[in-house]
Amino acid sequence: MKKYYIVITVFIAIITSGCRHNHDHEGHDHDHDDAAVISSNGVTFTKEQQAKIDFATEEVRYEPFGQVIRTTAQIQPSQGDERIVSAKASGTAFFNVNITEGKVVNAGQTLFTIDGSATADNNLAVRYAEAESEYNRAKTEYERKAELAKDNIVSQSDLLQAKTDFANAEANYNNLKRNFSAGRQSISSPIGGFVTRVLVQNGQFVEAGQPVLVVSQNRDLLVRAELQPRFFDLLSNITSANIRTLNNNRVYSLEELGGRVLSYGKSTDINNPLIPVVFQVNSKTGLLPGSFVEMFIKTQTNAQAITVPNEAIVEEMSNFFVFVQLTPEFFEKRPVKTGVTDGIRIEITEGVTAGEHVVSKGAILVKLAQASGALDAHAGHVH
Repeated sequence: MKKYYIVITVFIAIITSGCRHNHDHEGHDHDHDDAAVISSNGVTFTKEQQAKIDFATEEVRYEPFGQVIRTTAQIQPSQGDERIVSAKASGTAFFNVNITEGKVVNAGQTLFTIDGSATADNNLAVRYAEAESEYNRAKTEYERKAELAKDNIVSQSDLLQAKTDFANAEANYNNLKRNFSAGRQSISSPIGGFVTRVLVQNGQFVEAGQPVLVVSQNRDLLVRAELQPRFFDLLSNITSANIRTLNNNRVYSLEELGGRVLSYGKSTDINNPLIPVVFQVNSKTGLLPGSFVEMFIKTQTNAQAITVPNEAIVEEMSNFFVFVQLTPEFFEKRPVKTGVTDGIRIEITEGVTAGEHVVSKGAILVKLAQASGALDAHAGHVH
């Protein structure tokens, strides 16, 4: 009986020793695994949290990133999409109802009338009467000579001259008749679009040929930037550009706007030492003619750089950080040094290496999660 007791005691001791050895080994592995993902500047951001926001990560890699020229540019209407509507005679301009800036108009729609009945010179009523009288005279003369020409009493050259005079008189008369009513001349829109500028006041006297309204279609827009001469050698290597609106910070790429480089200056002068660069783009909501935008002009290069989206960068007291993904739910806030930006992506010169993954969308919300203090030291460990 004593012999069996000794055997059982030894067996229990062996099992206990083995269990303690296994636990110590497992504890060593646990500490080793946690050490690989624990960070003093880490934050847990669970899959459930990620699913509720616009969240994404991307792998950091080298990509072509050339010199970026950052400047301010102005949105201008395209020459082919804008028409200046002028007074066709001297007189007082009276606008039709609701003809104001921003008003949508159709081609052929009457915009305003010119009342020249009160003017001594170039009186519309007098002009209309003269045009009508000349039309009737030229018509009668042409018909008379046409009859005489049948008997060869009038030469063919006289008949041709009479026909030409009649055609000119008829065109002038019809033009006035079409636009002349009750002593006023009607002026219509040459294109469909909207009124962008009203250059005179309602009831103001205008001279013949004076601009009164500007109508624009705004299908195409021009983006004009003026650069310092030191950038001249780069202008032939422009590959693209990004445009940031100042009212809502929306960024458009040149490709997104269907744009292209239209021209750039080849010289400067004393009055304007800057070089103009003009892009043509499709009209887009937020691009308002006359307004200013921030522009990032990109040039061709063979240089490679690590870049991340601008929204991947978070700023704290003039220091910049990104959140590097260590595990699917654990992220490290890491300080970085930045270079130039093209308005959409920014160069990282120090802080991350190619192959790492960073938060590309939702970084600011990860920062807020860290600020809340909800940090689990073992969050990155997968049991």
